[in-house]
Amino acid sequence: MEELHDVQLTEIKPLLTGQSGTNLQDFDCQEHDVETPHGVLHVTMRGVTKGNRPTILTYHDIGLNHKSCFNSLFNYEDMQEVTQHFSVLHVDAPGQQDNAPPFPSGYKYPTMDELAEMLPCVLTQLQVKSVIGIGVGAGAYILTKLALTEPALVEALVLINVDPCAKGWVDWAAAKFSGWTSTLVDNIMSHHFSPDEISDNLEIIQTFRLHISQDIPQENLGLFYTSYDSRLELPIERPIPGLNEHTVTTLSCPALLVVGDTSPAVDVVVECNSRLNPTKTTLLKMADCGGLPQVVQPGKLAEAFKYFVQGMGYIPHVVLSNLRTNQVSGFNLAGVTPPLSSLPSLADG
Repeated sequence: MEELHDVQLTEIKPLLTGQSGTNLQDFDCQEHDVETPHGVLHVTMRGVTKGNRPTILTYHDIGLNHKSCFNSLFNYEDMQEVTQHFSVLHVDAPGQQDNAPPFPSGYKYPTMDELAEMLPCVLTQLQVKSVIGIGVGAGAYILTKLALTEPALVEALVLINVDPCAKGWVDWAAAKFSGWTSTLVDNIMSHHFSPDEISDNLEIIQTFRLHISQDIPQENLGLFYTSYDSRLELPIERPIPGLNEHTVTTLSCPALLVVGDTSPAVDVVVECNSRLNPTKTTLLKMADCGGLPQVVQPGKLAEAFKYFVQGMGYIPHVVLSNLRTNQVSGFNLAGVTPPLSSLPSLADG
């Protein structure tokens, strides 16, 4: 029997806070441990479901949890003014949340497909009917898988550093060699940051290196890393009108793909974009941004998200006019024409 248990909300100490230096996500939050067919999932619900509006569902990348991955974005003042119209559900992958106990010896970690299969159970338990997903890296893969298998649950996706590809044999050989000479923390840091970013942005690199090495049990982290490293190819193919549009598998919901212009994930995000429906997909390559755009450029991402949900019709124009952000007239993000990446106020500013 699937069960939901309330747990006490502990103090949140984010890596990076919003503009005011306070952590606004602390307020109006409830944490839950939800039993699913593939194990217990720790989630944090902020606010309550508002009418027929979807809930914003977040899923973090390897080496992170929902706090270290998303606090900077959701604490940003402009993002707060948007998310006041939605409830927010943060998911921590098994064993990655703050103060998680180490898994027992012999524990079998869920595959990436199984991690996606855990989510409908959570949404049912919390009475969430539909979601707008925001995923980073491994989390973006999991939310894409959810949208492919349960399209009625997912109204839209924001996918940061999404990689739809399985690891090829060249990548496997390189990773095998790297594994002989590098630590788990080194491998995860290389997943998040380019060599230039690692050498140039010492403060943020040191912050995340300490978080990855100290704040998550290394056995748990290694299992999540291995699960992501063993992922299968996402079965998505770009539909071509009049040829295969009714037979291919692809996302049916609007999608915003985001990547920093110096991120290690640039090539795979472009590859993912090439496989999706161009009438429903926007690719945003952020200038002067590396592997964690939601952390280092939260204002730009909040701006992009604002127009994304505006295009879905969920935020009144009167609210948008009051946001203290650059105004871009005549643009509907959901229509992807012109592409978001062509807007200088977002991509180049």
